[in-house]
Amino acid sequence: MTISREDLDQDGLIIGVSPERFRAVAMPLLFDHLNAECEGTIAVNRQARIVWINDKYAQKVGISDARSVLGKEIEEVLPASRLREVVESGQPSMLDLMAFGDEHFVVTRIPLCDEDGTLVGALGFVLFDRARHLQPLMAKYNILQNQLLATQNELAKARRARYTIAGFIGASHAASEVKRQARRAAQLDATVLLRGETGTGKELLAQGIHNLSPRANGAFVAVNVAAIPETLVEAELFGTAPGAYTGADRKARIGKFELADGGTLFLDEIGDLPLPLQAKLLRVLQEQEVEPLGSNQVKPLNVRVIAATHIDLEGKVANGLFRDDLYYRLNVLSLNVAPLRERREDIPALVEHLLDDIANRSDQAPMELTDEALQLLTRQAWSGNVRELRNLLERVQLAAEGTVLDAELIQPLLSSSGISSAAPANESARLPQPSQDQPTPLAHSLAQAERQALQAALHACSGNRRQTAIHLGISRASLYNKLQQHGMVER
Repeated sequence: MTISREDLDQDGLIIGVSPERFRAVAMPLLFDHLNAECEGTIAVNRQARIVWINDKYAQKVGISDARSVLGKEIEEVLPASRLREVVESGQPSMLDLMAFGDEHFVVTRIPLCDEDGTLVGALGFVLFDRARHLQPLMAKYNILQNQLLATQNELAKARRARYTIAGFIGASHAASEVKRQARRAAQLDATVLLRGETGTGKELLAQGIHNLSPRANGAFVAVNVAAIPETLVEAELFGTAPGAYTGADRKARIGKFELADGGTLFLDEIGDLPLPLQAKLLRVLQEQEVEPLGSNQVKPLNVRVIAATHIDLEGKVANGLFRDDLYYRLNVLSLNVAPLRERREDIPALVEHLLDDIANRSDQAPMELTDEALQLLTRQAWSGNVRELRNLLERVQLAAEGTVLDAELIQPLLSSSGISSAAPANESARLPQPSQDQPTPLAHSLAQAERQALQAALHACSGNRRQTAIHLGISRASLYNKLQQHGMVER
């Protein structure tokens, strides 16, 4: 068969040429074209060391002499390069964005094989400098990148502790002592257990300890164990592997321990942690590593744990509801936060602080209490402590017509809330009793019935308070609170 000149192109390629011959002629042409048209070309060997770089690429990345980088590992010259991945996998990366300083390059990476098909290296091309030919795509990319950075910054702010130890208002002996202990605990990296009734300010102290510790620049992550359904506690704390259980995300879920890595994890209401998960928490505390649900790989951690509880942990340990080894691991540094009724001298300062904060949040003028109103508040038992006091002040502000709050305005709200007075038992016995013609207030009847139940239980248990709490079905801390409310605690 005779081949006419029309069957040949300018480079001498024959129509119907064999694949081998085509590759031998076409590949150098392709490389020369790419090298000429692209903004830079670089090649590495099987060890991902640079074997060649053209002058355009060298100048682009600030290298005066291209030969000076030969033999260096690719990451030394281009930290964001993924040519090593191409060499190791043998798979090309046809289109990617590579960052270099403040610039982004659109790059193509292909593996290099010899005549026998053996992988010998990889070749990278910078297709567009500053991606000027992909402006619509790059504009969208930049918008998404900025949104991601803004979201990350907001998340970082949300995970920072807002309060300091100084934010724990009070100058009483009890308040001063717990702040002294908190400052000492901040300098130690041991686990802290905060004990106290609900609403006493345990999380505020936890944030203050974190902010005064060497971990202050790390995340502060708070978890209320009691607020999480028991079936989700493990996933929430330790994270999950992809598809760990039916309905789980196909992507891995990061747990609170990982989110707090490098910082502090605050576990509120630790006494409510389900017994099966207590062993896993103990291991995380001891080994500083976490194993996500459904995974067989452990991840190292550097997390400080601050736990808090309002219940009698010793009683739960005695009843087999809380592991004793976990209790000892948590109870390294123990801080007891006194209830508000044991530091009444702090109530005026707290009221002033809370009224100012309520005014700032509601954008209204700050309220003031008369002396009689302040004395009235100081006499209350405050079973809900600072949280209950704040709730009352917010309700009083809504009910007030002016900026001055008097006792007459506050008293009905105290009665409707069931807030009891802290008068001792002998004083309450002298209080005027309602006449037979007047109906007995429900709060009074309930308080009287509760007091009688406490007296009967204490008598039946020969004064043993632990047994009394078990008999009544409440925690020992709750028993103490009720005894104090009814003036049944010996001073």
